[in-house]
Amino acid sequence: MEGFDDPGVFFSDNFSVDENNADLQVNLQAVKKRFKEFIRQYHTDNFNYKYRDTLKRNYNLRQYYLEVNIEDVGSFDENLADKIYKQPAEHLPIFEEAAKEVADELTAPRPEGEEQVEEIQIMLTSDAHHSDLRAMKSDVVSRLVKIPGIIVNASGIKAKATKITIQCRSCSNVIPNLHLKPGLEGYVMPRKCTTEQAGRPNCPLDPYFIMPDKCQCVDFQVLKLQELPDGVPQGEIPRHMPFATVAKKAITGVRAPYMRVVGLQLDTECVGASGCGIVSSEEENAFRRLAASPNIYERLSASIAPSIYGAVDIKKAITCLLFGGARKRLPDGLTRRGDINILLLGDPGTAKSQLLKFAERVAPIAVYTSGKGSSAAGLTASVMKDPASRNFIMEGGAMVLADGGVVCIDEFDKMREDDRVAIHEAMEQQTISIAKAGITTTLNSRCSVLAAANSIFGRWDDTKGDENIDFLPTILSRFDMIFIVKDEHNQQRDMTLARHIMGVHMNADHNTGEAKEGELSLDFFKKYINYCRTRCGPRLNQEAGEMLKRRYVMMRSGAYHHEMEVDKKSAIPITVRQLEAIIRISESLAKMQLKPFVTETHVEEALRLFQVSTLDAAMSGTLAGAEGFTTEEEHEMLGRIEKQLKRRFAIGTQVSQQNIIQDFTNQKYPERAVVKVIQAMIRRGQLQHRMQRKMLYRIS
Repeated sequence: MEGFDDPGVFFSDNFSVDENNADLQVNLQAVKKRFKEFIRQYHTDNFNYKYRDTLKRNYNLRQYYLEVNIEDVGSFDENLADKIYKQPAEHLPIFEEAAKEVADELTAPRPEGEEQVEEIQIMLTSDAHHSDLRAMKSDVVSRLVKIPGIIVNASGIKAKATKITIQCRSCSNVIPNLHLKPGLEGYVMPRKCTTEQAGRPNCPLDPYFIMPDKCQCVDFQVLKLQELPDGVPQGEIPRHMPFATVAKKAITGVRAPYMRVVGLQLDTECVGASGCGIVSSEEENAFRRLAASPNIYERLSASIAPSIYGAVDIKKAITCLLFGGARKRLPDGLTRRGDINILLLGDPGTAKSQLLKFAERVAPIAVYTSGKGSSAAGLTASVMKDPASRNFIMEGGAMVLADGGVVCIDEFDKMREDDRVAIHEAMEQQTISIAKAGITTTLNSRCSVLAAANSIFGRWDDTKGDENIDFLPTILSRFDMIFIVKDEHNQQRDMTLARHIMGVHMNADHNTGEAKEGELSLDFFKKYINYCRTRCGPRLNQEAGEMLKRRYVMMRSGAYHHEMEVDKKSAIPITVRQLEAIIRISESLAKMQLKPFVTETHVEEALRLFQVSTLDAAMSGTLAGAEGFTTEEEHEMLGRIEKQLKRRFAIGTQVSQQNIIQDFTNQKYPERAVVKVIQAMIRRGQLQHRMQRKMLYRIS
């Protein structure tokens, strides 16, 4: 029996069913003595007294806390660790008292004016497997648990009293230093005054009030934890729980469950159940060997959705998106994004959604959403009123939660135009500015966007050109690569594709989930992406920079297209935004190989990817009118049409769109150009549809 010869100081858990149960009564003096021995004596190899030295260093730095790994407590005294696990509400205050007394010993003598020892907070960490939020039942009430999740909301920092002093209004009787339990629990004020004086009437009911200037307080904050996407069953809403472990107890049983935080680990590198942020030495050696292999680029791209046939260049582009370029902070404080955005545009049935789903699974941090079910607030951030505090609070949307990862937006064309405009800033500046309900702030959204969309006509119509696309030029220019995905009819290709799909379906039951030869397993791929993103930030070397500069000038002048036997009239002038896209693609190719610098080989492949995606789409006329993809002659012609349109129709004039088109085509203007001007003016609010007939009404 522990401490049988010490004076008995006993403590019982308020959550226990039977407070007189002898098993729950522990000799806290003996426990405190054991905690002090742990802090003083626990050491690792070479007699490194881990906690003793850390406590002294933190105290001298005025950081009054000590982070303790509970497995270390278990290796020192298994019984002691068991007490923390089973009765944390009782033993954590004793642990903190022991740390305070040891800090007093280690830091004595202290300078004048600092004779009083500061309170020490114990923060627990654990290497054990975590529990699932949905699996928490009554057996974990008032016990220590480890739970992963995403913090979606945080309250302001408030003051939480640890000791209060109360006074009677009638007789001025003072009761000092009443202890309050941590967490969300309060204190029940006594209803009657304890002072009894002869010859005077008793004090009335509820006479006590709190003396604020004689209270001791600590900082207090409430966080809202949402379970990880990996743990949410299909079709269910993610569950939330307020942060601060255990639950309040009332006469009716457990109510208002919440978690009291006794240790918090921020996983900024990788959020997910696979624990891809932890890399062993064996895995690191495997990563280094993979990076040094000559065919790593092909192996990585072949591992992207291996069940999908073909789409080689699209898979290579998605591989570049997953690794990303290098984010740069300039001397003037501005930043240049390193994340790559890709748009897959074209026919249904070309596996666009499957590629997005695979990217969501393999990316260390990823959020998948559909355009029709996503609003501007759901993608960026929402402001709502907290029912408890009645204050306005802000909750991050998909692009905030995916900070450091990938946002996959399917059915991008089904989104409302206003919702698409809301993500302009998030895609280029990678921030989300909020100015609502008195809240003015900026949130980070450093994520890549992988979007999939169909054309206006359902299937791609080559005769319609850019009329297939219903996107503003401003959103198109924010994508580094735009792939036009067509379902082309080719007998040989259709035969091969059908054979591949038959094989996938026939062998589905025999699939063991293991990667084929040359392909990487999903978990290994995921860890390798996270390892490269966190350990490597390549930059252009001198030769690659010179080569890219030459190619950029050639592209602008049209000579690059002329060399490829393309008519010079169809040369598409690219802008600095497209040049930066090529730089980001080059950096991602170098990052796959863990190279510190981008070489000419990387630039060549980046130019090729840009050529087969955005430039091919632009030269085929499908991106005509997009920012950076309109020739100067076309731009001047569109400007002339718009000026004439404004001049000819006064404010309030109603005229059908067909009459406008016919009038301008009689003046030898191309019909496509007239339609483009009308659509642009409608988007800017200068023309409006009137009723169901395509009547137009000029307002400016």
